[in-house]
Amino acid sequence: MTKQTLWIRGGSVCDVAAGTSGPADVLITDGMITEVGSDVSAPEHAEQIDATGKFVVPGLIDSHVHVSAGTANLGAQAEDSPFYVAAQTSRILGAMLRRGFTTVRDVGGADFGIAAAVAQRLWEGPRVFFGGKALSPTGGHADMRGPGRQVLDNHTCCPNIGHVCDGVPEVRRAARHQLRTGADHVKVMLSGGVASPTDRIDSLQFSADEIRAVVEEAGNAGRYVTGHAYTAAAVNRGLELGVRCIEHGNLIDESSVDLFNSTGSFLVPTLVTYSYLKSEGAEAGLPPESQAKVSIVLDAGLEALDLANSGGVKIAFGTDLLGAMHPHQSEEFTIRAQVQTPTEVLRSATLTGAELIGAEGRLGVIAPGAHGDVLVADADPLTDATVLADPQAHLSAVIKAGRIVPAATSPSEF
Repeated sequence: MTKQTLWIRGGSVCDVAAGTSGPADVLITDGMITEVGSDVSAPEHAEQIDATGKFVVPGLIDSHVHVSAGTANLGAQAEDSPFYVAAQTSRILGAMLRRGFTTVRDVGGADFGIAAAVAQRLWEGPRVFFGGKALSPTGGHADMRGPGRQVLDNHTCCPNIGHVCDGVPEVRRAARHQLRTGADHVKVMLSGGVASPTDRIDSLQFSADEIRAVVEEAGNAGRYVTGHAYTAAAVNRGLELGVRCIEHGNLIDESSVDLFNSTGSFLVPTLVTYSYLKSEGAEAGLPPESQAKVSIVLDAGLEALDLANSGGVKIAFGTDLLGAMHPHQSEEFTIRAQVQTPTEVLRSATLTGAELIGAEGRLGVIAPGAHGDVLVADADPLTDATVLADPQAHLSAVIKAGRIVPAATSPSEF
């Protein structure tokens, strides 16, 4: 059987670890990178991309997405048909891939079925690392009931982003349910959030014993716990209890930076979402009670990123967009460039993201043995981070597992 081979020739390959770009060809065979260098010998049948004058970039990793969030009103979406939500998910995934995100980490909503649909190419999209439903206490960030609603539906088939559970036995069982489906991580709500209707941003969620129970169950399964948290109190508490990654962290302080470094934990800021929750949230379906909470975290986000970056924290790239705001995903590059160097921004979306999901050497890098996830750009993102902020203008090819992704037929597909 003839091997499927793609030869990307004449381009300048971005070495994110070194922060430099240099001329090299890339050969991808049966979905994996097999050769990188100046002396690549491609077979006659190889498909070719002439990248002369262009830059060959590792496929991007967005470490905080909600691929099934077709609306910003997550409480209302729980009433939708799962088939309707699936149709929205397919569209969201396809657009993410065309923006250059060849891998995503879903932290609330996606399940094994979504990951399988992409892996089996039933849907066009990035490979999905999923955590299933995020765990929340009653009244916590994934409890989407308004104050007047009493009924709670935790059934797996319902399109909720979370599972409400209270007490150590319930929390253990909920974590085991996510892990039994093959979840790559378990997410817990450590503090209040914007999209939830009844909690405060500065609230602490779950008891210490409940958090320890989830950490133990994830560790027993060879997985890890990631935690939604904004304030330094919530972040620090989670890190001290064994949570390996923090989502958002807009209100951290110096003590948080010390804890990140001493524990080797990761931070995934999601700055673009707050800008658009402020300007477009109402139109996208964000309820009024959630709109009122956006300003609390909006202004502090960039300062927190600067603090963590200056302190040497391991920072991954995340966006956390919902509903009609998904098309703004790539603009996170522009926001981060205000306080990070281009190399630091690209590293967060490649090497650090790969380390977070346990795929070092296989994702986020152009090297033999890695998946054939490659972008061809008209400028060097190692010298200008904003190149990747406008994929429609600057990406001439998106390649996932050695296959050229079909181009968008209209701007609405980005």
